[in-house]
Amino acid sequence: MLMRTDPFRELDRLAQQLVGPGTWSKPAAMAMDAYREGDEYVVAFDLPGVTADAIDIDVERNMLTVKAERRPAAKSDHVQMELSERPLGVFSRQIVLADTLDTEHIKADYDAGVLTLRIPIAERAKPRKVTIGGESTRKEISG
Repeated sequence: MLMRTDPFRELDRLAQQLVGPGTWSKPAAMAMDAYREGDEYVVAFDLPGVTADAIDIDVERNMLTVKAERRPAAKSDHVQMELSERPLGVFSRQIVLADTLDTEHIKADYDAGVLTLRIPIAERAKPRKVTIGGESTRKEISG
């Protein structure tokens, strides 16, 4: 049998029960980090316990949508659940991407429960030098 030692864990569990698990019509939020790394914009989502085939990534115009579903583990008839705190259901996050990102070349990796999206910064948005044309020859108008 497991013993609880965190007095706030019960409040978290109660709040989760009141809100309920995420559904496809009302998904729960997922934690994420976003940062720029060189010429890429990186977005990392925490999805522990989610299989890669239960993740759906869509891009429509500049809207990135990530949905995932954490399903209950298959249990035999002889298993008696003592404690269940890991949330199940559907999780979703939408992000509006800047026009300066190249949404045609997004790379997605999933490792150790973290979904990492790498979005390249578009060439037109990268800093560049502007060269000045050659000297123009001056002509005098005499008359």
